[in-house]
Amino acid sequence: MARVAVLGTGLLGSGFVEGLLGRGATDVAVWNRTRAKAQPLESLGARVFDNASDAVVGVDIVHVVLLDDDTVDAAITDIRGSLAPGAVIVDHTTTRPDRTAKRAAALDAAGIDYLHAPVMMGPGAARTAKGIMLVAGPTERVARVRPALEAMTGELWHVGERPDLAAVYKLFGNAAILSMVGVVADIMHMADATGVERGGALTMLSKVNLNGSIGMRGPMMAEGNFDPQFTLDVARKDLRLMLETSTGQPTPMLRALAARMDEMIETGEGGRDVAVLGR
Repeated sequence: MARVAVLGTGLLGSGFVEGLLGRGATDVAVWNRTRAKAQPLESLGARVFDNASDAVVGVDIVHVVLLDDDTVDAAITDIRGSLAPGAVIVDHTTTRPDRTAKRAAALDAAGIDYLHAPVMMGPGAARTAKGIMLVAGPTERVARVRPALEAMTGELWHVGERPDLAAVYKLFGNAAILSMVGVVADIMHMADATGVERGGALTMLSKVNLNGSIGMRGPMMAEGNFDPQFTLDVARKDLRLMLETSTGQPTPMLRALAARMDEMIETGEGGRDVAVLGR
């Protein structure tokens, strides 16, 4: 079994460590900028270090689970002189694509093996190896660590060799999740405005085929086919009703969408399918 280090023991990083130890890993080194967050993992069998550079000595895979590009760059700068020959840095941090590409190029030039592998999972999924792990980078490099990564997730998806592609895809996924959370919040506020129990709104949402928005209109947007089935001007009328019904309640997602529809209708797009929003 590979010797591993986990740099960053927040909710996700701790979940990964607990999962690794629970599946029988016997050599897991951990580091966190605030040692107190890493300390509880020692009782589970992890080796806790005060310095990231010490944590990576002799390990095969360095899992980086930090906050952002700045913290990733700082940690890698700290550890690069302590990496064992052939060690692979697997960065699970959600980062900006252009900075990810720059980081990968710089590390390749320095002879340091790096892969970007952000995840679509929370702490519980990290503990139980559920969810999706994306990975971008050279096929040969991915193959070297594939067994170790596959054991950490429900699905390992090598999106390609382009080093920033997993970063882009992760932002696609989070954009969908966060937008849906925002829309559900707007609907809850609409329920409040109409005196309807929020549970009733949830029941209605359970009956709506939300996958149709991706399964039907996603391909329409990708192909540039906007033949009308649900026209933009009719959709805008429905949005007007939603906003009028929600008077006094915050509905920022719906209002932003209405503003974009108005812009497109003014340019003559009102008779096309609502998928034209993706033009």
